[in-house]
Amino acid sequence: MNRWLVGILALSLIWPWPAIALDLQGLYEQALSASRSGDFVQALPLWDRVLEQSPRDAAALSNRGNVRLALGDLDGAIEDQTRSIELAPDEADPHLNRGTAEEALKDWPAAAADYLWILERQPDDASALYNLGNVRGSEGDWNGARDLYGKASLARPGFAMARSSEALAAWQEGDLAWAEVELRKLIRRYPLFADARAALSGLLWRQGSAGEAESNWAAAAGLDQRYRQADWLVDVRRWPPQPTQDLMAFLALEKS
Repeated sequence: MNRWLVGILALSLIWPWPAIALDLQGLYEQALSASRSGDFVQALPLWDRVLEQSPRDAAALSNRGNVRLALGDLDGAIEDQTRSIELAPDEADPHLNRGTAEEALKDWPAAAADYLWILERQPDDASALYNLGNVRGSEGDWNGARDLYGKASLARPGFAMARSSEALAAWQEGDLAWAEVELRKLIRRYPLFADARAALSGLLWRQGSAGEAESNWAAAAGLDQRYRQADWLVDVRRWPPQPTQDLMAFLALEKS
């Protein structure tokens, strides 16, 4: 059974079960189920109970760390991931998960160090490449971010968010023509991909194509209302500043 909670950017690893009681295995499965369903309030005490019985279970610690992160306990999340790393020093997932928590704290050097640890051992790890791209963008290195997003999309074919982020980074760097071509390719391949639709809306408005911008925005807004929120774009989705400003300017004009 897969004992790691698989997130959007996390890898799935399978560890063998130790010789534990059946009731602990059942408790573990309940905790995984609650975590996967997004019921983090229920999942946390279940992981606590698992770890009371099996305190050296590195996978359980990492999974509880993910839950603590989802509940906003960033220090607790990092503590669990660090302990998981101590117990399973060769595993990549706790580094990836700890990096995510460090990013939430805006501790860019620490997050980068965790992702680089993975990439030194697995240079084609798409999740680590993508997350490191987010860190470089947050540090203002959008050219470096663009390169990392591109490598992530090559490492994992079909990684649409990496391709969209690469286009956004290109836009930030002034390569608008390439960004537009890439966003249009993404929309043709994934017509319901809100990120590319929203991005193309802002880019087209910037270039004076208001009518087509409105058409794409109607689709994007119907798919995901969060693209109206500048704070969410920058802090959660991790858009660069220029694309964010252009989309917000387009939306402000739409409201007037």
